[in-house]
Amino acid sequence: MMKQYLLSVHYVDGQPPTPEDVIEQMFKDVDVVNDELRASGAWVFAGGLHPPTTATVVRISDGEVVTTDGPFAEAKEQLGGFWVIKAADLDDAIAWAAKATRACRAPVEIRPFQDDAEV
Repeated sequence: MMKQYLLSVHYVDGQPPTPEDVIEQMFKDVDVVNDELRASGAWVFAGGLHPPTTATVVRISDGEVVTTDGPFAEAKEQLGGFWVIKAADLDDAIAWAAKATRACRAPVEIRPFQDDAEV
């Protein structure tokens, strides 16, 4: 049975900007990984995210819904994008994450989704 895994791409906010030609190549490389994921049947969905400054946090305070601008986590390390994939096991997910980290030139964290039995 195939499990689903989140492959999350992380970056450090405040780093010098990536040159435009490198960004263009990264997009091409990510497209190749996406095509391979689709062809293999491992693709579920993926997406890149706007910067953390565009985030809105929603929480309950004293029974009321409160929203604040900006990211929830006050950290330099931020989530830049993600894939949700189907993989036979962690080793298979690691193989996909290795392709992903090469393509996007950033660390990729792997986390399995909870099975219904685990909830």
